[in-house]
Amino acid sequence: MRERAGYTSERAGRTSGQPAPGRGRGATRPDRPVRVRGAVGSPGRQPDGPGELVPMGRAAVELGLKPRELETALQVGAVRATRDAQGRSRVAAAEIVRLTSQPGHPRALRAQVRLVGTLEGARLLGIGAGRFARLARAGCFAPMRFYVNRYRAVVWLYLAAELEEFAEREPELLEGRTPPGVRARTEDGSDWRPRLWRERRVEQLAAETTDPWAQAALPAAVLAPGEVCDVVRDPGERQLLERLRPEQLIVRGSSEAARAVTACQLTADHADEILDYRTQLQVMLNAARAVCPLPPVAVEGGAAEPPGGAAPGCGPDAVVRERPRGLRRWLGRRTGAAAGA
Repeated sequence: MRERAGYTSERAGRTSGQPAPGRGRGATRPDRPVRVRGAVGSPGRQPDGPGELVPMGRAAVELGLKPRELETALQVGAVRATRDAQGRSRVAAAEIVRLTSQPGHPRALRAQVRLVGTLEGARLLGIGAGRFARLARAGCFAPMRFYVNRYRAVVWLYLAAELEEFAEREPELLEGRTPPGVRARTEDGSDWRPRLWRERRVEQLAAETTDPWAQAALPAAVLAPGEVCDVVRDPGERQLLERLRPEQLIVRGSSEAARAVTACQLTADHADEILDYRTQLQVMLNAARAVCPLPPVAVEGGAAEPPGGAAPGCGPDAVVRERPRGLRRWLGRRTGAAAGA
């Protein structure tokens, strides 16, 4: 009976608003240390000092960001990253301390990496969705990312901060008749969004590496296979450029149709754009050869390039070779989306 009475008195204490020791919201256990989320020096993970390099997954938690938000922050330069001895991307503990100590964190940092679609972007600019789409197709602002939805349609995402800057810079485009120059850029059905996304993504990736062959792989990644073969005649060099293709520029998708739609966004299709990337590839290729020339090698299977003829796999029916789909990196792309998209 005494045990029963004690049980009753304990329940009465809880119903009166007093939590039982060691139980209830906000209660702590004396045998467990309290961990403060977001603190670089919190118990359980003592940093070696400001020079410690924090993995990306943990850095996102420390900064109060989602992994995709941290990825965007790295791309726009809001968070500075570095590489460890193994070449892995890391964030210095000092950088985390610098960002978390700024006023308004993490709201201010999240505002810099906020992405919006067409409807939300139109509301942000105070215009209709149709006008917003026309301005986007005309290249008035560049998308930050894209993905292919289940209806095989490309969904473009934009930085909200850049849209606000556009509204301040070009207020005349948000009201009245659309200027003739903007209409002329889309009258023939042209869409500048894929081109501007490719340009932005290649520039971002180029800033992340100093390796000459990795830099040469960037323009090669957005050119059709036939264009690459026309510029890069050596099969060993083509194999190296393909191996160095960035994860963000690999064709992925849950179906053949989704992969085909994604490939269209990744491949340059304007004549002047193709010429520009071909020129970039040739210049970077010459620089890479001067710094680190490759020994002559045979293509896979032992076949050598026929003298004076087309290189193996460079015919008009050549397709982009996809990499095996193993475990993705934490910054990997969602199924059906392009990396960076």
